[in-house]
Amino acid sequence: MTTHQAWLDDVRPNPYADQLASGFRRLRFVRPLEREYRLYMQDDAFDLKRIALGVGLLVWLAFAALDFFLIATGERWWMLTIRLGVLALLLVCALLLALRRHTHLLVPLSLTCILAPGLGAAAVVAVAHTVDPSYPYEGLLLICMAAYFLVGLRLSEALASSLVVLLGYVGFELLSGLPIPRLINNVLFLLFGNLMGLVGCYLLEYKSREHFLISRLMRVLAERDSLTSLHNRRSFNRQLERLWRQAQREQLSLALLLCDIDHFKAYNDCYGHQAGDGVLRRVGAVLSDAARRPLDMAVRLGGEEFAVLLYGISQEQALQHAEELRAALAALNIRHERSETAAMVTMSIGVASMSPGDGGEFSLLYEHADRALYEAKAFGRNQVVA
Repeated sequence: MTTHQAWLDDVRPNPYADQLASGFRRLRFVRPLEREYRLYMQDDAFDLKRIALGVGLLVWLAFAALDFFLIATGERWWMLTIRLGVLALLLVCALLLALRRHTHLLVPLSLTCILAPGLGAAAVVAVAHTVDPSYPYEGLLLICMAAYFLVGLRLSEALASSLVVLLGYVGFELLSGLPIPRLINNVLFLLFGNLMGLVGCYLLEYKSREHFLISRLMRVLAERDSLTSLHNRRSFNRQLERLWRQAQREQLSLALLLCDIDHFKAYNDCYGHQAGDGVLRRVGAVLSDAARRPLDMAVRLGGEEFAVLLYGISQEQALQHAEELRAALAALNIRHERSETAAMVTMSIGVASMSPGDGGEFSLLYEHADRALYEAKAFGRNQVVA
């Protein structure tokens, strides 16, 4: 087992770690991660695509000017008409990209920005070859390289667009009457150039996907407790403040359940820390099941202290949730010979609920829940106090 694989095993199960371990040589993730990756690419792509399109417009105009020096006959006006039509289409795409509103059109716009200049350049070259067979066709390779490296397309999209441009070029040249031996020579040059772009684009997308997985995994590890996979205190503090602001806007209440495993030090002394870690994982699983709604949150605050943050429920509902949690842990019947409360592992829970309309700061929610937990422990443990 390599060091890389051993490191991934240490942080699994985790969807990002699992995907890294299984690999993605075909540049495809499992469906949920693939959807997340594409959204990630869309969010980061607007500025880069605008820069690439700006450079492309300048190059396109430069080639239009070059046509006047290379072609002196009336065909150059046909060439100019084609270039102006493509230019108008690119300007429309640039306007839509500048608005940043049509995220669902980002890939179609990117493909348009490649296919329009590619097919337009192929048509221009074919027109020019009717009067000057030496007119340079290598500009098509520049467009293909832009598809592979500058526009931010995935490999499959870049390859498909480049093949369309190449087939368009062959069709236009056949219509213009370019000699077949010369056409074969030109196509072979473009094919080998595309092969180099294909390899480079594959490596680029592979590294992009790898970076996506590692960055998301690092973010999860920074916000999660490594033992129980619950959120950690840092993540909890940030989420509590964010949810409090949201509750203020929506005029809903927040409930906080502070949980403490009863006599956990005695459990560790009796059964050992490895068994204690097992108890913490099982408690974490119980709390995680209780926080399955999108805005709920299960947290390991440290040691044997846990919390459950519940959004938009009343204090009566919070008390019911807490009692269900306490009963669920007791139902696991984890033996605890050193407990002064029960023969199995139990939990004390302090409950607090606040609405932004009640006044006060969100920090009071934690203080009230902490006071309730203190009372639950002082009056015999294995109980819920609000």
